[in-house]
Amino acid sequence: MNRTIFVSVTIFFIALCAAWMPAKAQNTAQKQNITLKFNHTDTPSGTRHLAAELFAQRVAQLSNGRIKVMVFHSGQLGNDPQSIKLVSEGKLDFTVSATGSYASFVPQLNLTALPYLVGSYEEGWRFYDQSPWLKEQFDKLPAKGLRHLATWEAGFRSFTTKSPLSSPADAQGKKMRVFPNEMIQWIVQAVGYEPVVIPVTEVYSAIQQGRVDGQENPIDTIRALRFYEVAPNIALTQHVYSPLPVVVSEQSWAKLSKADQQLIDKAADESQAFSRTTVRQQDERNLQQMQAAGAKITRPDAAAFSNAMKPVYEKARAKYGTDVDAVLKDSELSRSSAKR
Repeated sequence: MNRTIFVSVTIFFIALCAAWMPAKAQNTAQKQNITLKFNHTDTPSGTRHLAAELFAQRVAQLSNGRIKVMVFHSGQLGNDPQSIKLVSEGKLDFTVSATGSYASFVPQLNLTALPYLVGSYEEGWRFYDQSPWLKEQFDKLPAKGLRHLATWEAGFRSFTTKSPLSSPADAQGKKMRVFPNEMIQWIVQAVGYEPVVIPVTEVYSAIQQGRVDGQENPIDTIRALRFYEVAPNIALTQHVYSPLPVVVSEQSWAKLSKADQQLIDKAADESQAFSRTTVRQQDERNLQQMQAAGAKITRPDAAAFSNAMKPVYEKARAKYGTDVDAVLKDSELSRSSAKR
């Protein structure tokens, strides 16, 4: 009798442990410390880096210190194309870059760099937040190893040059640095420049050495990377709206619990709001700072540059067909909504 009771109790205890162990293991995994890496090419004084630091801080706070995001600035772990590739392969957890930088994975994203697609920050925000076409493109990224989390702000791209740029005629016979994006290359060609692809981390020295006459980037990037020091003519053409999608590795994402995914989403949303507000507010302040340091700020006739860039739309239609119409439809809706 005693032996029977002992065996029964033992079996019950073993069964109880078997049922309890997976739950305990799951609970342990939930509480396990996690370290993630975020690489970008901005300097410590740039808004992109400030947004990354805020994102890391909020992830730590929301996870009670359990998840740590290590932020690497100035391309310490690679330039933009290298970082995106590493994220897609699961060798890096986060990065952030211009939308067109992801076009090597989803070619249609090149169309976000169509010239003069949106005319204000409000229009750009509505386009990125509400465009069905753009959501469809971002939804293709997970199959490529990337997942879109949020879109940080950078602003509108303009030219910084060694020689003055008042009209497309001033571009003839000169070389212009571009990042590896066909739409940007088409734009500078249409203006009259010869495009030269150079990683952003090498642009300062390339201009300094005379390999190119200048580069084109948003105001915040021009200030943060000090391009105005070697190319002091800042021509505010504002030819492309160029925000910065933040992506996480799909492999890293799949390893996170649902709760951890939700808190990272929340931190990404908060950093997006910070980035947009900060960049918009600081445009004039950054221009004043660069002007005080010797830069010459001009506002060329936008119509002259817009007319010169019209062939870009013809090239885009020839390659992307009806996607161009879809982009234009959504940008027009964003424009209409911004005026309400």
